[in-house]
Amino acid sequence: MPYDYQLFDVVKNGRLANITINAPPINIITLEMYEELLALSEELDTDPDLSVIVFKSADPDFFIAHFDVELILSFPIEGPAERSTEPNPFHILCNRFRTMDKITIAQVEGRVGGGGNEIVSNMDMRFGVRDRTRINQMEIPLGILPGGTGTQNLPRIVGRARAMEIILSGEDIDAETAERWGYLNRIYDADEIDDKVAALATKIASYPIEAVRLGKQSVDNASGAPEAGLLDEAWHFQKLIRTDAARENMQKFLEIGGQTRTGELQVDKLAASLNGLGLKDREV
Repeated sequence: MPYDYQLFDVVKNGRLANITINAPPINIITLEMYEELLALSEELDTDPDLSVIVFKSADPDFFIAHFDVELILSFPIEGPAERSTEPNPFHILCNRFRTMDKITIAQVEGRVGGGGNEIVSNMDMRFGVRDRTRINQMEIPLGILPGGTGTQNLPRIVGRARAMEIILSGEDIDAETAERWGYLNRIYDADEIDDKVAALATKIASYPIEAVRLGKQSVDNASGAPEAGLLDEAWHFQKLIRTDAARENMQKFLEIGGQTRTGELQVDKLAASLNGLGLKDREV
């Protein structure tokens, strides 16, 4: 049976696939989710019948929280960091959503952070909910960096200076700011986003499939490929996960409530506290 997954509910309707993420309690990218995402992305990429894919979450508070910090702490760090000549599997996963010949749409009703935000940033369109959607890259306060395309994609989407703020501050970016900066296409009220995104997706899926595919390809031809920067990003990530500061902060993050529902609802405050910042110090 195609599209048989534990953490993703897939419903196909003609050329449109609606995918609901359902990985309680907060949609963390565990090893199980990562493996399912790899398989799902491959299946979507090779499905000849689809032209539009919409991702949403069963949890209104969390789209995808971030990559499992405990899993990052288990990454092998023996020996020095090596510079690869090939993209790593997470880069391949993210790039697949950006380059597949289908239109990929993220309906982000709650929080999305870390590796989850990197996946979302590779989708063709992103829509959020007014006063509820939050995006966050909390890696720098943990002592690492966004190692799954974040340092390469965010500057292309929001510009260099705003990408610097998102990545280096570890602060939440609210829906209104994310829309103004061009990260979110549009924001809607919570009770209208389903209908608005569904109407757009259904409309695009009704168009001639080759026109949709070549239209996406032509738009992508306007921007240069990020492959060289991704290799540097992966190398810097490998160097950082070997540092004492990163390992201490990631462990402390888990101890003070990271990857719990309560903690993740204020992940920017948790990340700031890792480095001795109080609320007053965080205000800018």
